[in-house]
Amino acid sequence: MVDRDHDFMKVALSLANRGIGNTWPNPSVGCVIVKNNIIISRGWTQPGGRPHAEVEALMRAGCRSDGATAYVSLEPCSHFGETPPCSQALVKAGIKRVVVSSRDRDKRVSGSGIKFLKNSGVKVIENVLIDESEFLNVGFFSKIIKGRPNLTLKLATSLDGKIATKTGDSKWITGTIARRYGHFLRMKHDAVLVGSGTALIDNPLLTCRINGINNKRRTRIILDGQLRLSLDSQLVQTAMDTPVILFTNDTNKTDPKKIDELLKKGVTVIKSPYSVEGIDLEYVLARLTKIGITRVLIESGGNLASSCLKANLIDEIFWFRSPSIIGNDGLPAIHNLGLDSIDKAYRYDKKSSMFFGDDVMDHLLPIN
Repeated sequence: MVDRDHDFMKVALSLANRGIGNTWPNPSVGCVIVKNNIIISRGWTQPGGRPHAEVEALMRAGCRSDGATAYVSLEPCSHFGETPPCSQALVKAGIKRVVVSSRDRDKRVSGSGIKFLKNSGVKVIENVLIDESEFLNVGFFSKIIKGRPNLTLKLATSLDGKIATKTGDSKWITGTIARRYGHFLRMKHDAVLVGSGTALIDNPLLTCRINGINNKRRTRIILDGQLRLSLDSQLVQTAMDTPVILFTNDTNKTDPKKIDELLKKGVTVIKSPYSVEGIDLEYVLARLTKIGITRVLIESGGNLASSCLKANLIDEIFWFRSPSIIGNDGLPAIHNLGLDSIDKAYRYDKKSSMFFGDDVMDHLLPIN
C-alpha cells in the first residue's frame, strides 16, 4: 500500500502546486479522496486561502466519502476560524483513513489535527513525501520558522554576470522563452520586490503576463528611500488594479505632498527606518509578514541584491544566463560584498538547471 500512498500523495501535491502564489496568507494544500484505489474526488486551496482543500474535495465527493481515504499534503486544521476545522469535516464525512505529507509547523496547532483524527477512530499515516510537501510550502513554513517570507532572487545576466551595458540598456539580455519563465516565477510568488533604481530605469509593470492569471493577488513592492518613483510610472498608474506597496524613509525629508498623491492613486506608502545602508530590510520583511505575504521574488539591481546577500536573507536563486559577454564596464548583477578571502564566498547547491533556447537557468539553494 506504501507505493499507492506515494502515488496518490503525488497527485495531492500537484493539486497543491496550483495554488502557490494565490492562497496567502494560508498555505496551498491539495487533497485527494480515494476509494477502492480509485480517485473519487479532489480539491485544492482556493484563492485567498478559502475554502480549504479538504472542504473542496469533500464537497465534490458527497456521500461517496464514507469509508474512503483522504490524502492531504498538509495536516488538516483543527481550529475554528472562518470555517469549521477540516479535521472535523473529514470525520463527519466518514473518512476512515487519512494520509498526511507534513505536519503544520505552527506550534500552536501542530499535531492537533492529527490527534483529533486519531481520537475519532481515523487511521493516520504521516510523512509521506514530506520533503516535497515542505519545499512546496516553503514560504508558509518560512513565515512560521524564520518570522519572514521566503525570499527568491531572480537574476538575468550575460555570461560575465552583467545585467546591462554601461548605459543601462538591458532589453533584452535573455530570450523570449526565458522571459516567459520569469512570468511563471512571478505567478508562483505572492509579491515581486524591486529597488527604486529598477523602478526608475525600467519603468516595469511587474505583473504576471500569463493568460488567465489574476494579478490582484500579487503585490508589487518598491524600496524607494528618496521617494523618486514617478507618479506617471506604470506601477503608480496601475496601483488601483494591482496592489503596490512603497517603502520610503521615515525622516522629515519625505515629501508629504507626493505621498498624498501616491495614496490617491492607490499606492500604499509605508515609512521605514532608514540609514546610509538604505531602507531597513528587516523592518520591510516584518511588515510583509504582518500583511501575510509568504513568498517574495526579488527582481532588483546589484545594490539590493548585494544588500540581501550580506544580510543572509536569500533563500533561493533563479539565475538566467545568456550566451553573451558585455564586459567590465557593464552593470553587475551583484555589487561589492566586501569579501577578503575565497572561503567567505557565498556557496550554493545547484538544485536543477533548465535550458530556454540558448539561455540556461540554474536553480540554486544556499549551503547552510
